[in-house]
Amino acid sequence: MNAVLAPRDCFHCGLPVAPGSSWEVAIDAVARPMCCPGCAAVAQGIVDAGCSSYYSARTEFGARGEDVPLVPAELALCDEGRGAADGQADAVFSVEGIRCAACVWLIERKVARVPGVLSAEMNVATERLSVQWQAGACKASDILLALRQVGYAAWPYDPARHGEQLDRARKKLFRQLFIAGLSMMQVMMYAVPVYLATDGTMDADMTALMHWASLLLTLPAVLYSAQPFFRGAWLNLKQGMPGMDVPVALGIGAAFAGSAWSVLRGEGDVWFDSVTMFIFLLLASRYLELVARRKAAQALEKLQHALPASALRMPGYPSVRDTEVAAASQLREGDIILVRPGEALAADGVIVEGDTELDLALLTGESRAQARKAGDEVPGGAVNAGQAVVLRVVRGARDSTLSRLVALVERAGQGKPQLALWADKVAAWFVAALLVLALLVFIGWQLTDPARAWEVAIAVLVVSCPCALSLATPTALAAATDMLVRRGVLVVQPHVLETLHRATHVIFDKTGTLTEGKPVLNHIALFGGASRERCLQLAAALEQSSAHPLGAAIRAASTAAPLDAQDVTNVVGQGIAGCVDGRAYRLGRASFVAAISGALPAAADGDMTAVYLGDAGGLLARFVLADALRADAPAVVRQFQRAGKEVILLSGDQQDVTEAIAAELGITRAVGGQLPADKLAFVQALQADGAVVAMAGDGINDAAVLSAADVSFAMGGGAALAQLNADCVLLGGRLGALGEAAATATRTLAVIRQNLWWASAYNVVAIPAAAFGLLNPWMAGVGMSLSSAVVVINALRLRRAKV
Repeated sequence: MNAVLAPRDCFHCGLPVAPGSSWEVAIDAVARPMCCPGCAAVAQGIVDAGCSSYYSARTEFGARGEDVPLVPAELALCDEGRGAADGQADAVFSVEGIRCAACVWLIERKVARVPGVLSAEMNVATERLSVQWQAGACKASDILLALRQVGYAAWPYDPARHGEQLDRARKKLFRQLFIAGLSMMQVMMYAVPVYLATDGTMDADMTALMHWASLLLTLPAVLYSAQPFFRGAWLNLKQGMPGMDVPVALGIGAAFAGSAWSVLRGEGDVWFDSVTMFIFLLLASRYLELVARRKAAQALEKLQHALPASALRMPGYPSVRDTEVAAASQLREGDIILVRPGEALAADGVIVEGDTELDLALLTGESRAQARKAGDEVPGGAVNAGQAVVLRVVRGARDSTLSRLVALVERAGQGKPQLALWADKVAAWFVAALLVLALLVFIGWQLTDPARAWEVAIAVLVVSCPCALSLATPTALAAATDMLVRRGVLVVQPHVLETLHRATHVIFDKTGTLTEGKPVLNHIALFGGASRERCLQLAAALEQSSAHPLGAAIRAASTAAPLDAQDVTNVVGQGIAGCVDGRAYRLGRASFVAAISGALPAAADGDMTAVYLGDAGGLLARFVLADALRADAPAVVRQFQRAGKEVILLSGDQQDVTEAIAAELGITRAVGGQLPADKLAFVQALQADGAVVAMAGDGINDAAVLSAADVSFAMGGGAALAQLNADCVLLGGRLGALGEAAATATRTLAVIRQNLWWASAYNVVAIPAAAFGLLNPWMAGVGMSLSSAVVVINALRLRRAKV
């Protein structure tokens, strides 16, 4: 069905053409009138792109050409930094002015014709266009210009602007809801007296007046408030897939048409009150759903808003402390920036001056501010909650921790889990079967009681609730995802919760997953007369300037006042030699220390790392360091074991070390000495035997096995995010967050089952009741709307669930 226009209306936007206007464009060899040079330019761009069939496929007019802005000069800034290592670039754009499926077709085809574009996919639901192109062949601004040439305002995806678009959609839905509610109340004022006058106290003329008044007051609800249902039904039918809007639109249209025909004939039943009530209640349910989805997306939106657009760069530091405002995208490794209190860090960096506290809530879910001092690496997107600090940028804004997380967020939610796809398919078949049933019911009643045939058929169309069936899964998943993000768990792929729930095997990597991934001091063995504190103080002094992880562990364990070491020499692979208080010491391997102490110490345990301290008088101490278990690891392992899942430890460390860690955690199956290829083969062998495998790793060396697992979790942190291949990221690096995700998965699947059971049970009871004439149209409308509301409200309980 094409858009309808008068002979002298603008062929592009539908507005009247002023007398004497000479603007025309030849479309399919026919000169078409245009109202302004803007529309003429847009129409000519569509024709030149070979997309003139857009005009035969559209269902609504395009935006007026003069209302579509040209590409602002500042949008050229988005061309900077879009390249990728393989020469390809990608971006997400917000597109305004989408009116129908023909718009989607036109946008994708126009953008695909831009030289260098590899793919273009338009999501009509979110109004977001994903484009991939060759970085050297075109720029982001070329894509924006191409879209404006065919009449669509587009911008690089910006959470704030996109949020404004969604807010406008919410406000429009609220206006439609308000008009429907106002219409319903007014119609009820005229319908109730007619219902009450069953004893003939109201004469025919007054009844007719009441009906005519109801008809006029119903028109705003049908023509304006019910637009979403009619538009959705039309698009569903054009695509050959009858969606949930089809029976709704048919029910509204049939009830209104039947009532209007009765008013015109002066006899028969009218259901204007049922029509307005149904529109109002269903819009109320949709508004509730929209608000629920917006709330569920707030945590992710906060993450996207967190990265600042600019930073205070200090080009002359340290001699000159003047600052200049620089775009965050222009920051490069080595730049020095000033971060004032209350500001977000524009990029990952190292503190070179100042001590402060950082608010990492958006990145890790940790609510308490974390102390950071000079020399500490800090992530972009963290908020400076203390004093001003000076940072040296170690990764540009594009590669910062927060930017990586935002990229993961944009991946999240693009697909649908299997449960949602199943529900959508069932809903589509359900709608088709419902339409056939409504027709059969109409024929059956026409043969037995023609006076009620139309009323009963309308009730059948209205009472069914495919909405509840389709909302049962996505609403619950959205609520659960929101709750997990607030706890530092970013769900990247849509299947995470349902696959984790049905996993049969849970595999853990050791280093960086079950353990902290860095050595800590386990204990100190003394061999001389010096005290434990004195030996630790001496070792910390020798390690004061060392960047080695073992040295950092020794320094962290020392609580005494620091000593000064002179003539410090670092012997690579052996240890450190230096003087403290005029006496020479050595710290390092046994053989290195024995060269000065004259004694070869006893070896440490095989799964420990030993560092020795000695002087000319002999051996003083042995510091035993080990990779410590995470404090929450035992509880997480027990949680999965109680759930009936087999827990396996899979590590690249030696078998004896791996078995020692497994024994400490109560894991019965431990496999050590595994290279990345061996881990991959191990998981694939389990899957070949029918296992559903969940894998948790540190995201750096486990890329292949994380990709191969049925569902995978990566410990989030800094540079590791650049190499993630996992389905879910534990942002705070807490293993306990994996246990929380598992508990949430169990609750989410329970809520989904409840929702599906309710939706199915409701339809099983309500549809036969309507078919047998036990429900009036208004009762059917109330039942259908309440069914959807119950599903949404039940799902929202997951946002408040305690883990």
